Amino acid sequence: MKTNMKEQFENEMKLEFISKAANEAFARITVAAFASQLDPTIEELADIKTAVSEAVTNCIIHAYENRQGIIKINAKLKMNEETSNEIIIEISDNGKGIENIDIAKEPLYTTKPNLERSGMGFTIMESFMDTMKVESIVGLGTKITLTKKIKKEKEIQEEDSFEFITKE
Repeated sequence: MKTNMKEQFENEMKLEFISKAANEAFARITVAAFASQLDPTIEELADIKTAVSEAVTNCIIHAYENRQGIIKINAKLKMNEETSNEIIIEISDNGKGIENIDIAKEPLYTTKPNLERSGMGFTIMESFMDTMKVESIVGLGTKITLTKKIKKEKEIQEEDSFEFITKE
């Protein structure tokens, strides 16, 4: 188990690949396979895959535009006996950066309308994950940090029981 002064992680993986569209599925499936150690539900796994897909696609389309670069993914698993387990996923590039993050995060905002981009990438990431943080420096690149809590079987059963009680 890796230990540092701030947090303890059960496991960690690092992945680097060229910013080619063909690598988007590879990144999404690799992170999902890594997350499977936390025993997520199908829905939680789909959420993670969707958010990773959006983040990687942003790197390919926007960060590097018409050139190739490297996309890095660093994923960490936090396991906690008392509360939910959690996956933290950092996806970064050394691309052109984002001038105004607040504007870029607005639904339907896109810098590539000619490519039929919907401008929903950040909105989708935010809705499928528990937290999303975007850090960017123009000319140096962008890092997106996504976190997702993975409920334990006991929490899922308690929620199902609660739903049953409230439906009656």
